[in-house]
Amino acid sequence: MGVRRCGLIGAAVAVAAAALGACGGDGGSGGAGVCGVGPSVGDRPLRVATTVAPITNIVAVIAGGTDVVVTGIVPEGTNSHTYEPTPDVAATLEDADVVFLNGLTLEEPTKQLALANLRGAAELCELGTTVLPEDEYLYDFSFPEDGGKPNPHLWTNPPMALQYAELIRDVLAARSPRHIATYDANLAAFRKQIDALDDALRTATASIPEGERLLVTYHDAYAYFAREYGWTVVGAVQPSSFAEPTPREVAALIDQVEAAGVVAVFGSEVFPSPVLEQIAAESGAAYVDDLRDDDLPGTPGDPEHSWLELMRFNYVTMIDALGGDSAELVALDLAAFADDTATYPQ
Repeated sequence: MGVRRCGLIGAAVAVAAAALGACGGDGGSGGAGVCGVGPSVGDRPLRVATTVAPITNIVAVIAGGTDVVVTGIVPEGTNSHTYEPTPDVAATLEDADVVFLNGLTLEEPTKQLALANLRGAAELCELGTTVLPEDEYLYDFSFPEDGGKPNPHLWTNPPMALQYAELIRDVLAARSPRHIATYDANLAAFRKQIDALDDALRTATASIPEGERLLVTYHDAYAYFAREYGWTVVGAVQPSSFAEPTPREVAALIDQVEAAGVVAVFGSEVFPSPVLEQIAAESGAAYVDDLRDDDLPGTPGDPEHSWLELMRFNYVTMIDALGGDSAELVALDLAAFADDTATYPQ
């Protein structure tokens, strides 16, 4: 059976039930529904599989304090674009009631494995594909439009991460409605934290002159963030093939960096890039090599092992390197959300 696509952002459970007919599909054995259109699992624990760590953490935050079981699939520090799931992942997917992916072609091998293994009324929910209208897709250095794959990194933009959380709440409420009060309380607390992060980030951004909010990164993971907060992505080193850039591409980026007056280029803690270091050296920019795209700080169980702390770390790193004032970000009280519902892969 084909995958049904139907968004339910902000919808009540009753609307989710009505949407089943609107989305089509029979929901029968071996089927895969999308985003909250499947039936309640009743009194048993809801089984959820997730992909990248930021999504795993956000799901666990909304499900915190319930018996929802969240199992991550993609190990932290792995290139999620090229990750090939191991055979044991199939068993996790086969057992899942809901699989949350980012979508927007980020995790295609995992998506195909899920479609081949989901059973019964299980659902595949692509968060980014559901919340982002097609006319708002961004195409850029690592994700050119002629390849047909938009930039999928919505979670580095706090308002879009909140959209993920809202959709996750709707799905959990539809599939395991006995915990609705807890999901709603968790979402309200999470929204408050995101609002505080957003306010502090806007204040910190304003401390950098508009023409100096320039990003050059290894991987283009901040396009939606840049659009939201008034930054400019000058370039990214990693091409759409995820191979090393050609000497001509490197030379062109050096010229861009020099012409734009970029003062810092940002590498990845997970994917060190001698090419990016070369670009910094030849252009005169500082080289900062510890941004984290989807590798949460600390280890599972640590208070800082969260999407919120990941975002704070990256924003502080970027703003400090560009000469801004990150004091309000540093001072944020980002209360640790329990994510003991989640298992993170090693």
